[in-house]
Amino acid sequence: MLDNANKSSSIRRIAWIGGGFLTLMLIIAAVERKKGLTVGATVVEVEPLEDGALLIDSMDVIRLVEKSIGSSLDEQTASLVDEDQVERILEENLFVKNAEVLLTADSKIKINIEQRVPILRVVDKLGVQYYLDKDGAKVPLSRHFTARTLVATGNIPPHTPEFLTKKNNLMKDLFELTNFILSDELWKAMFEQVHINSKDEFVLVPMVGDHSIILGKWDSNAEAKFKKLRTFYEEGLSREGWQKYKTLDLRYKNQVVCERK
Repeated sequence: MLDNANKSSSIRRIAWIGGGFLTLMLIIAAVERKKGLTVGATVVEVEPLEDGALLIDSMDVIRLVEKSIGSSLDEQTASLVDEDQVERILEENLFVKNAEVLLTADSKIKINIEQRVPILRVVDKLGVQYYLDKDGAKVPLSRHFTARTLVATGNIPPHTPEFLTKKNNLMKDLFELTNFILSDELWKAMFEQVHINSKDEFVLVPMVGDHSIILGKWDSNAEAKFKKLRTFYEEGLSREGWQKYKTLDLRYKNQVVCERK
């Protein structure tokens, strides 16, 4: 009885190993067959920005890959498609934050694009225009869409990739001020422009009214300045109205100095 039981157990083990080996061979054969097929189609999905905007569209993505590899992906056999290489090609584009490329079981190429998110449109002192994204990266203007962002003008130095790592950097101050404004729903709705004057001071331009707000330098007192401004808007302008002032100056401690028209 023991011998028969051992024989039965051995047969089951051999059958299990044989079945596993057969399954493995079928998977390998399927993979090799897939690689031998011509790419069936290239499907591109670009994740839109919050307002539905596309800084780069699916045709831009396809043309970008074709220009780099010298032919259409749809003309390639699956075995010749290097997914990592295509991802690297796409992520070199300044509109693209992340690219995911996948060869599917039916030999289609699926490309997913995560766009960079512009938070500020810059017109620097040389007249060069571009966006800053939420990571501080320089993003060119798009031929498809003008992103609705704050606009920065004035005495803005040329962009350098390492500006966020440097101290006493006007571009870094501008970036931090932009994020501060965007983090507050009132200020986000209130301001449309940041101007840097010849003294490297920040001047804010609201969407409502004809006045401007002299913030001064971006420093440790900036948050207190915005608290003063909030109080003035809630108490002062509610009585006086929006149209009586030319400038609101926040540079002085514990007060808002107003210049009437």
